[in-house]
Amino acid sequence: MRFTQFRSKSATGQRLGMLRGEVVVDITSVAPDMRALIALGSEGQRAAAQIDGTAAYSLEAIEFLPVVTPSKIVCVGRNYYDHAIEGGSEPPTSPLLFNKLPTALNAHQAPVKLHAISQQIDFEAELAVIIGQRASGVAEADALNYVYGYTCLNDVSARDLQFADGQWMRGKSLDGFAPIGPFIVTRDEVADPQALAIEGRLNGETMQKSNTSMMIFKIPYLIHYITQAITLEPGDVIATGTPEGVGVFRNPPVLLRNGDVFEVIVEGLGTLSNNFVS
Repeated sequence: MRFTQFRSKSATGQRLGMLRGEVVVDITSVAPDMRALIALGSEGQRAAAQIDGTAAYSLEAIEFLPVVTPSKIVCVGRNYYDHAIEGGSEPPTSPLLFNKLPTALNAHQAPVKLHAISQQIDFEAELAVIIGQRASGVAEADALNYVYGYTCLNDVSARDLQFADGQWMRGKSLDGFAPIGPFIVTRDEVADPQALAIEGRLNGETMQKSNTSMMIFKIPYLIHYITQAITLEPGDVIATGTPEGVGVFRNPPVLLRNGDVFEVIVEGLGTLSNNFVS
């Protein structure tokens, strides 16, 4: 099943939707928002499946919102061998964690502001994991049972701020720097999250192309590792890292400019697309 949060272009107010064919069915009667739906678990999915679809919208008739509003966005740095190497770093021996603040959330097809505070704004195509139940001290063997689903995420990064600060929170958390979506695809529809093609395209040109099998630390281990120290709540997001091809390490660098469009494509999950504006 595929769920999203949206707003009708002809009405006000946030709605909860389920993709059925080529339309988004309004399932707000099941739950008011994505976190509430996730908290219902399989019961919520069964209830959504029973909605008759009387209230349905074409994709052109809706404005996508961030697919979830999490309490935490936990990100993993240098989690692909080739990306660590392109940046001149040794692959890490344990997960390198940082956070993006919830105020960085953005939606599919929404503009991303090129903040004047930075002159080096970059893209990062990523697979995002959506947590389905409260997770603390999770065993690696049991970790995927805590996953609700998967989606696409662009870890937009202000490189000059990131490198100057010596830590990554500010450079990664500018307002709007976490586009996510367009849909959460439930866990049962993804046979193997470690076997998905992942691609990042800038203005139609492929910049990043890899497979989630190339992650250094796999999703079960990431959930295990994070939850030994940090409790994850339903709807929380883990951004699992980006493969090689980011703009700052290219020769010459390719950084985002006014009018650029960047797409994150993850096999089976769809395409997250955003335009960048001054």
